[in-house]
Amino acid sequence: MAENIGYGKVILFGEHYVVYGLSGIAGAMEHYVKAKIEKGEGKGFTLIDNRPETPGYKEKKREEIYKAIELMIKFLNIDLEKNPIKIILDGTLVCTSGNGSSSAMSTAIARALSGYFDLGMDDDKINEVSYEGEKASAGTPSGIDNTCATFGGLLIFRKNMEGGPNFIEKITVKEPIEIVIANTGITQSTKEVVADLRKAKESEPEKYERIFREYDQVFEEGKKALGDHDLKKLGELFDKNQDLLRESTISCDEIETIVRVAKDNGALGAKLTGTGRGGNVIALTPGKDLQDKVAEAIEKEGFMTTKTRIGV
Repeated sequence: MAENIGYGKVILFGEHYVVYGLSGIAGAMEHYVKAKIEKGEGKGFTLIDNRPETPGYKEKKREEIYKAIELMIKFLNIDLEKNPIKIILDGTLVCTSGNGSSSAMSTAIARALSGYFDLGMDDDKINEVSYEGEKASAGTPSGIDNTCATFGGLLIFRKNMEGGPNFIEKITVKEPIEIVIANTGITQSTKEVVADLRKAKESEPEKYERIFREYDQVFEEGKKALGDHDLKKLGELFDKNQDLLRESTISCDEIETIVRVAKDNGALGAKLTGTGRGGNVIALTPGKDLQDKVAEAIEKEGFMTTKTRIGV
């Protein structure tokens, strides 16, 4: 038997734009997926998925979940005909769009496979295997989700568009930052949203070149604000990033409602995180009192929330 974990994540800056080689900033959460692998029966693998979820998420993503496991097993050249396994998933991370639950699962399984089959993989190799699993849900993954799930902490990420190693740099913050994650209850396909944005960019190249330039400035200022622990500025930049995502047609009414309620109740900034058009929203709420107030206000609107910290 072997078991291990992968972290959930929130993207602070750069979702979707990292696909085109722009830099992003993401942070691992305290919440995680745990994978346990035991000896199975017959051939292949069986899966028991006990993770908490947005209603309907696991059923909608069932094919992708199985495909991710198959891709990783194929990549590692593991013969499950002779060595059947049972995979049991649980943990504290709610399965929903936008919080890295698929990559957290892939990373947890990759680590458990390494332990069970005594593969001795280091974190770089785990990250590589997790990226293979991500192809099931993202098509052409940015790499940011699996990197957060594997390494934890706060990261600057930039995809190598020529196919070599991606640029990853750890960010150190003075102290952990409280945030509220709000769930719209809508499960979206990352692959479809990425493809839609690609079509939009091809049809309006000048518009998206401008958006990318404006986002690049947001990223640079966001990196500085994190380093300086300037949370007021960080919140303003959350709002600017959300403006650009809205213009990129990645937002939706539910996201906008959560952003408005969070801001009305004192959040320093709020934006969608991850896939968009549903999924999750993050609100910057330093201090437990503000975190509690914003979470309660959002829940009164009928949305589920998670209170967590980044930079841990």
